[in-house]
Formats: sequence, structure tokens, C-alpha cells
Amino acid sequence: MEVKRYALAVEYDGHAFNGWQIQPDVATVQGEMERAVGRMAGHSLRVHAAGRTDAGVHATRQIVHFDTAANRPITAWVRGVNSFLPDGVSVLWAKQVPSDFHSRFVATARHYRYLLLQHPIRPSLWAGKVGWIHNQLDLNAIKFASQYLLGEHDFSSFRAAECQALSPVKKMLKIEIGQQGDLIYFDFSATAFLHHMVRNMMGALLHIGKGNESAEWMAWLIEQRNRSVAPPTFMPDGLYLTGVSYPEQYALPTEPEYRFGLI
Repeated sequence: MEVKRYALAVEYDGHAFNGWQIQPDVATVQGEMERAVGRMAGHSLRVHAAGRTDAGVHATRQIVHFDTAANRPITAWVRGVNSFLPDGVSVLWAKQVPSDFHSRFVATARHYRYLLLQHPIRPSLWAGKVGWIHNQLDLNAIKFASQYLLGEHDFSSFRAAECQALSPVKKMLKIEIGQQGDLIYFDFSATAFLHHMVRNMMGALLHIGKGNESAEWMAWLIEQRNRSVAPPTFMPDGLYLTGVSYPEQYALPTEPEYRFGLI
């Protein structure tokens, strides 16, 4: 039988899982996906993702792929797989793709959004879905500092010690920061991200926003290439993988980047 490759878009609540990557004895997104897709296919298989999100990090459009010889209608890889998944994860769409497609290796960019609640009282209804800070921030200083992150840099100052990337050099393509009421959103697009890179950049930007350093300090921090001189890693709660870009030849479906207001 012919083996076919399928790509899926997946959204999930990161608080329901111990990250993407499969691990023994704990719930992971990859583990649940492989169980559900395997049941629909009728055999065990491996589900590959565009990026490995950490525990507590959410996704509105993670892209994954898998191979199978099972002959199923395309709707089975959406509604059928969803019937086997827990409430915290859903397949949004499915598409057969060429055998040279790889969710991780042919991706040209990844996109993340961080949602931050600036308010004296910690969130309750939004608990786990937004980061929180009670300080009043200088948003202009944060925006100015963020511009130093654009372009190609050695991002070692924002790299977790356990990061397995072959190189700390990445290219930041776009940063956009805005505010709606008490919610501040930070959009980051890059060719790829290091482990904890967005959360570490958030820690540095908020350090500046609280007035602890000038905006120009960000340039110095990048030049140090040293994680030990940077502020602590910020909480995962408000971080969302919002999309992955691929060459046009794969013609993956497109849809609004955010399905529920800011997320």
C-alpha cells in the first residue's frame, strides 16, 4: 500500500500537558496526538511538530505531520482524530502533502504571541492564559528596546542551558507590540527560536519596562552572549505558538491567525 504524508494544524492548552515532546508517565501533546492519530490509522506512528513547546506554553496553530498507508477520508484526520483527543487539544485542519514536506525542517519562520496582563490584581478567569505583572510599564521603552532584537544575532543571552540547537544564531524577522486595555501583546517572528528564547526576551524587555535598565541596555545584553547576565526567564502562561510559515509550493491552508480575539 502507498504511504502518504499528512500535515495537520493543531491547537492546545499548554497547561493540560507537560509540553509537546513525549515523555514517560506524563501527559504530553505529542503523546496524545500519536495515540489519537494511531487509533484512526489503525497502527502506531510518529507525529512530528514544527516546534517543541514547553510545559505551560499554548498553541493556536502548531503544524505537525505523519506518515501512514491507511486509506481514510481527509475528514477522518480532523473530526475522527478529535474524537480520540482530550479536551485540551484539537486538530483544526488536515491536508495531504508531498513526501518532502517536513513540519520542522522546511519551515521558513515561526510566530509566537505573548499576552501580558498589566494589573494590580492577579488574573483569575485568565489564569494560565496570560502572563501577569503588577508594575506599571514604560511601553515606549520596551518598544524601543525590542528593535535591537531585530535581524540576525547570536541569541546566547536568551538561550536556556538545556537548549539542543546546533547554533545560537537566529534571525528575528518581526516584532510588534501593542495594547488593548490592560492586555499587552508581544508578537515575535523569527526563522527559528532557541529553547526559552521568547520567555527570556520577555524577561529582559520587562526588566527595561520597569525602569531597571535603559532601552539601550538590550544591545549590550545581546553583545554579551551570556545567559548569566540576563534577567530570569519569564512565566510560560501567556505564550502561544500562533503559526508556522512554509514555502508556497506546499499550499497549506490559511486562516485567521487568532481565532478568539487576542488569541
